[in-house]
Amino acid sequence: MDQQTRVMIVDDHEVVRRGIVAAIDADERLTVVAEAGSVAEAQRRLPAVRPDLLVVDLQLPDGTGIDVMNIARSLREDQPMLVLTSFNDTAAIRESRQAGARGLLMKSARSAEITGAIVEVAAGGTMWPAGKDDGDEFDLTPVESRIVQFIGDGLPNREIAEHLGIAEKTVKNRITGILQKMGMQRRTQVAAWVVANRRADWKDS
Repeated sequence: MDQQTRVMIVDDHEVVRRGIVAAIDADERLTVVAEAGSVAEAQRRLPAVRPDLLVVDLQLPDGTGIDVMNIARSLREDQPMLVLTSFNDTAAIRESRQAGARGLLMKSARSAEITGAIVEVAAGGTMWPAGKDDGDEFDLTPVESRIVQFIGDGLPNREIAEHLGIAEKTVKNRITGILQKMGMQRRTQVAAWVVANRRADWKDS
């Protein structure tokens, strides 16, 4: 058997957390290496644990799952993360994406769905609610959407400008706006987002 995926769970509801842990431990592909019930506890444990996947609830007693994900990304920029929550509204999905999560799953999901999502996200895939994985929540214009795809293709600003027939400086300004809309700091994050979503599209096709 391949090496097990090391999972850390952050959820303040002990009964819920125990159920998730039991589901994960029952799957031979996975193992729980740490648990936390608050942002502070997660912050203490993350540096030592360095999990393959972080599963986090959005609502915590001393903050939010977004806080935990920001901490995790400060330790490891490409930290795979999955949100497990009671809310899958557009705002929750947008905030989770912006914090670097690769998917969002409802706590009401069956055990097999949860473990399947964990395996998928840990392997580099994405797991978003149906119809909500196309980036529409970023409100990108058609031109901005094309620039995002070009960034995903690895094109520099000069080549993007040539494709669009606009000035290179205009492309740079557009990218600044795109980063703000997507809640990201660097174009490498945009590229990673494009790659992850393309992988999800391929798997769905």
